[in-house]
Amino acid sequence: MNKIALVIGAAVLLAGGYYVGQSGQKPATVIKVDSQPKAAFTSTGAEEVAQSSAATVRSLVTPTSGELIVVKDGESIQDAVVAASPGAVIKVMPGTYKETVYIDKDNITLSGVIEQGKYPVLEGEGLRNDAVLYSGNGVTVENLYITHYKGNGVMGQAGNNFVIRNNFIVDTGVYGIFPQLGKNGIVSHNIVSGIEDAGIYIGMSDNVDVVFNQVFDSVAGIEIENSRHALVESNFVYNNTGGILAFITPGLPIKSCGDVLIRNNFIVDNNHENFAIPGSLVSNIPAGTGVLVMACDDVVVEGNIITGNDSVGITFTDFSLAGNAANDPDSEPNPNRPKILNNIMRNNGNDPAPAVRVVLAAMLETTGPDIVDTVGMDDGCILNPERYRTIGIGKYTECDFSTTANIASYTLPEPVPARSMEDMDKGKLAFYGICAGCHAYGSRMIGPPTQIIQALYMDNPEGIAEYAANPVKKRPDYPQMPPQSHLDEETRLAAARYMLQVTH
Repeated sequence: MNKIALVIGAAVLLAGGYYVGQSGQKPATVIKVDSQPKAAFTSTGAEEVAQSSAATVRSLVTPTSGELIVVKDGESIQDAVVAASPGAVIKVMPGTYKETVYIDKDNITLSGVIEQGKYPVLEGEGLRNDAVLYSGNGVTVENLYITHYKGNGVMGQAGNNFVIRNNFIVDTGVYGIFPQLGKNGIVSHNIVSGIEDAGIYIGMSDNVDVVFNQVFDSVAGIEIENSRHALVESNFVYNNTGGILAFITPGLPIKSCGDVLIRNNFIVDNNHENFAIPGSLVSNIPAGTGVLVMACDDVVVEGNIITGNDSVGITFTDFSLAGNAANDPDSEPNPNRPKILNNIMRNNGNDPAPAVRVVLAAMLETTGPDIVDTVGMDDGCILNPERYRTIGIGKYTECDFSTTANIASYTLPEPVPARSMEDMDKGKLAFYGICAGCHAYGSRMIGPPTQIIQALYMDNPEGIAEYAANPVKKRPDYPQMPPQSHLDEETRLAAARYMLQVTH
């Protein structure tokens, strides 16, 4: 797959009309001084928050019943979950716990106890796939040290009103923190490193705040994928391949991404070599990428310190990154209405990755820009463009607002109901909440495309359901599927039948 096309777009596109430099003396810079204040920022997500309540910002808490269960070193966390009633608080004492924890009940708080700096450690030993899987609503996971799992540190499967905070997550394989198909959640104050896809990955979710996290030594630091109304603020992302990403992945059940605020983050020195699974979407991210927005709409980039990213500071692009997988007719491929406010950007593009360097050479450039729009959107806006080295933003206008400070959070102050079976039948809900995290229709993710599975199993949903319960490694170029034996047979079979019906 041609990484030139995957990252920056066709060279002819960029060279053909978006280089704004001129030979000879440049005209003097004219600074415009506005006499009138700009309007306040508005978005559909902000309106939803404002209409809900005037409650305290990020006041989301897991309701408790008063039941307390204490797990000591040598005991089983999963046994405590099985014994717990909804609303229970499970306190885990310092020690080492070699297990996977499944939480399928509502309003469970899984809380580590830290003593003298010692954490409860969930140890995967390089053998277990996942540390914590939750499908209940109102789940809190906090104060844990999670390491050496093959799949995920903390994964949500269609659970709403989640809180994931104050965890160390180190070397957990594909994803560090991965809430999928959830609404109304907080991911905060976590330290995540050594992840081969995304350290923090918000998938097909709504109204999520990702705040005050530290993510490093991973392929993608923080990724907002096929999600809406997300606030990514006050995070420190460094030494990843790519710092902060907002994506549409073609072929997933949720077809849109939009209303994402990337605000007040430190996005520094994201130059790590790309060690993603070959063929996966993130394997195409060039080292040295600060912020990358692919086909996600209404993204605001404001107040960030973006420095030392060797390829490009901020990139807006279409489905070029998705290559041949970008054939989903229900996903619009362009990053519509991009908005760039005031950011501090220095020393970006000093040593571009080879794929980026080739494109720059076509424009007689040797260093990458602070900002590039490979599509050349005509509905974008930017404040103070003279501050930055840019390519492709010639059609951008001046933004009619200067800050999003009036939006403090995208979380909803009141818990939202669990996803109703009236809205989704059991098979569709299971497919969206579990299967789609690894299987897009026509593109490679962690697992094979849904098209391939349909071809293999045809009219045999029972075969899929049986394999999901007890998977074995079949393909050398894919990781082994984590077992889904925690799902009952009826749910697995319903998901399998739905998977065989998906068309894009």
